[in-house]
Amino acid sequence: MNYSFFDFLKLIGSLGVFLFGMKLMSEALQKVAGTKMRQILSAMTSNRIKGVLTGILITAIIQSSSATTVMVVSFVNAGLLNLIESIGVIMGANVGTTITAWLISVLGFKVSMSEISLPLIGLCLPLLFSKKRSRKSWGELIIGFGLLFIGLEFLKNSMPNLQDNPEIFTFLQEYADMGYASYILFVLIGTILTILIQSSSATMALTLVMCANGWISFEIAASMVLGENIGTTVTANLAAMVANTTAKRAAFAHFVFNVFGVIWVLSIFPFFLRWIEQLSVFLGIGNPTTQIEAAPMALSLFHTVFNITNLLILIWFTKWIACIVSKIIPIKEKGEDAFTLKHIKIGLLSTPDASLFQAKEEIVLYGKNTRDMFHRVTECLDLSPKDFDQPFEKLTKMEDESDNVEIEIANYLTKVSESKLSTENSKRIRSMFKIVSEIESIADSSLNVAKAIYRRNDQHVTFPEELTRKLKHMFALVEETLDVMCNNLAVEYKTVNAKKAYEMEKAINDYRTVLKQEHLIAIEEKKYDYPTGILYNDMFSECEKIGDFAINVTQAVKEIGYDE
Repeated sequence: MNYSFFDFLKLIGSLGVFLFGMKLMSEALQKVAGTKMRQILSAMTSNRIKGVLTGILITAIIQSSSATTVMVVSFVNAGLLNLIESIGVIMGANVGTTITAWLISVLGFKVSMSEISLPLIGLCLPLLFSKKRSRKSWGELIIGFGLLFIGLEFLKNSMPNLQDNPEIFTFLQEYADMGYASYILFVLIGTILTILIQSSSATMALTLVMCANGWISFEIAASMVLGENIGTTVTANLAAMVANTTAKRAAFAHFVFNVFGVIWVLSIFPFFLRWIEQLSVFLGIGNPTTQIEAAPMALSLFHTVFNITNLLILIWFTKWIACIVSKIIPIKEKGEDAFTLKHIKIGLLSTPDASLFQAKEEIVLYGKNTRDMFHRVTECLDLSPKDFDQPFEKLTKMEDESDNVEIEIANYLTKVSESKLSTENSKRIRSMFKIVSEIESIADSSLNVAKAIYRRNDQHVTFPEELTRKLKHMFALVEETLDVMCNNLAVEYKTVNAKKAYEMEKAINDYRTVLKQEHLIAIEEKKYDYPTGILYNDMFSECEKIGDFAINVTQAVKEIGYDE
């Protein structure tokens, strides 16, 4: 055999250049799209048509259905999307990813893009060294685009010549004439290749090249394309392994959707292929079974028609799909801890912008959980010593969980900071570190208030009614302050209005000063004993600290907003 191990390495290297070009282009597109892409995703509604269109649009923009589905799974995990909404977006992502196949088949086979790719890379090379972030991203995008087609050209040239290596064709021929068994076998091959390469676009490029070179027939290539549709669902399912039940269901719904599509199209495969052939001839592409040069575009047509038809059939059954995946993946999460990661458990997304958006959502949740923890503390003030033990144990556990969440978010931000960051993102990460530290301090102070209540009960101290009333007023001010803080965390940072936060912080400080003065006078006049005074002072002093931590959070949020 004339095909050596060195030639095989050239083939793998060509695939590597193609994959690197695709990755560079996809990540640069996400950077260019930036906030708009996230706004489109986060603004989705329960309207299934809008969800589908969003999925198509996002995948067309970022050129990666895997990136879209992983992002959707993280949004579901975060509670920003429900299961039915996510299914619509995933359906749209399947259609959006067919654009890549057209890009490869039209520009890669009909037009000699490789000849202009190097001049294009040379032209855009200065953009890579630009200090302006947007220009640099555009440079990466165009260079990735060029590398993609250089890789494709290498791939075409690295494929062994069948005339020199007829044994390869004989090997394939042994498995290509077994009717439906061949179709199923090559569906499996397409699935396994996509899982191994982790890119349906790269597997699609391989399939197009093999078909164009006569390695495999149009029918077998179409079978591989079906397998690639199943293989591409694996990425999201892997990402969802550490996510909550709803996110697991969303990822599995992608698998169910694609597998169902493959099953129904295989049941009418000969007829479906004949229809694609007729459509190809009608559109002027040519007959892929008799004209090898027509095969790449005909395969892209097959890919698009299959996904659109599958979408049109299953879009009306999204609720049924949701029911099926809900029965297959039942809810196991009972009695979840108050402080749990909902967003960053998915891991880093493909760009710092997307990852920081995910971190922001996690921080919003962290803030809300800490506010809820303080609310639990306020409910403990009137509890009897007997009824207080269990809530106090829960609060102690919540504070430990809060420490862990702070560490997890900080570790995640550290990982993001290891990427190439713009000046704005570097500043954003520094502010986020400060925010999580201040939120954790709020949890510490909340537990300190609870500990003061515990000491009051343990020492059998009874607060005069007036002191209890004043503490409740201070608690109400703190709760309102924490509400303002959570609102500031949740909105777009550049729209944060800190005026209310400063007003609340001043109100807490002023009231603390009044309580301090009254407390000193009351001790002098012996209105209550010294141990009671110490506990009382500890409680309102810790509340004042919480007010300080809350305003620090808002100030850090404002710092981010200046660069949004």
